[in-house]
Amino acid sequence: MSSSAVPVPVQPYGRPPLRTVQVLGGAGAGSSAHVRSLTTGLAARGLRVTVCAPAEAEGEYDFTGAGAQFAPDAVSALRAACAGADVVHAHGVQAGMRAALALSGRRVPLVVTWHGGGPGAKGALGRLARLMERRVARAAAVVLGTSSDQVDLARLRGARDARLAPVTVPGARARCDLEKVRAELGVVERPLLIAVGSLVAHRGYGVLLDAARSWRALDPVPLLVIAGEGPLRPELTRRIVDEDLPVRLLGRRPDAAELLAAADVAVLPSRWEARSLLAQEALRAGVALVATEVGGVPELVGEAAVLVPYGDAEALAAGVSGLLSSPTRRAVLAEAGRAQAATWPSEDDTVAQVLSVYDELMERWGR
Repeated sequence: MSSSAVPVPVQPYGRPPLRTVQVLGGAGAGSSAHVRSLTTGLAARGLRVTVCAPAEAEGEYDFTGAGAQFAPDAVSALRAACAGADVVHAHGVQAGMRAALALSGRRVPLVVTWHGGGPGAKGALGRLARLMERRVARAAAVVLGTSSDQVDLARLRGARDARLAPVTVPGARARCDLEKVRAELGVVERPLLIAVGSLVAHRGYGVLLDAARSWRALDPVPLLVIAGEGPLRPELTRRIVDEDLPVRLLGRRPDAAELLAAADVAVLPSRWEARSLLAQEALRAGVALVATEVGGVPELVGEAAVLVPYGDAEALAAGVSGLLSSPTRRAVLAEAGRAQAATWPSEDDTVAQVLSVYDELMERWGR
């Protein structure tokens, strides 16, 4: 072998090239970022990866650039991709349901990572959601919960094998010009608050706007920006105008991580979260976080954030106001946040855990 030759790494997992299909049921930021990271790691280890996802997710996360083949999330394309797979890995309950249907009649193991979940809707929609969860939990060879409560829920719904598998999304990108970001938002001499996520009911933005009313009495008045899009935009816009709230809706922003890094305080008012992308990015960036004490949030942030009850606008407002009035407290939380983030699994750890599950399934299924 010449000195310039590059040795090919020996594949320790499965029989190379293992063929895996990653199924996304939507373009959610957390699950899409995880699949992008996972795809990069799997492809680098010699696996053949196909990602079935909405076209807008490919446009934003560039799965092909990570080494995957891309297939649209149409039923026919999903069935064709699954036909040649050794293992199918769905991300989210809806994606799990679609993957289970695509695999009907085929002897291919299904892994499902539950990125969502939590308290569901009531009435007919709630019953339908619980039925779907049961179907997916029982169809999966392995369910991977990103938080302990998801593992418990999967077992409750009938999962044969449910395991804790905290997912880690890519770390912070190169540091941007934070002062320029703040200037563009018009907050050079006033505090900047940020929330990130789709404009849907479970995000808790109605309660967040209730809290914003009290911030009008602060001097200087902070600006709250919300990066995200969704069906509640007209309702939220109407409230912002009618109540003269110091809030700006930014729409979907590809630079949300940069906006977050420039903020004084990040706010997570959700009714439920598993392993929140916003919380992860805030702690990594050293941005003080006020979040609702729900789902997997306490497990994720430990003592490195201010936690308040869901739906309590007064507590949410007080948590933010307290941090704005105390630079020392924000600095303490910034240090604690980076320390907490250092305890999370790395991207390599996440990929290694998934690969071990695939390898185990290949032996169990005799593939």
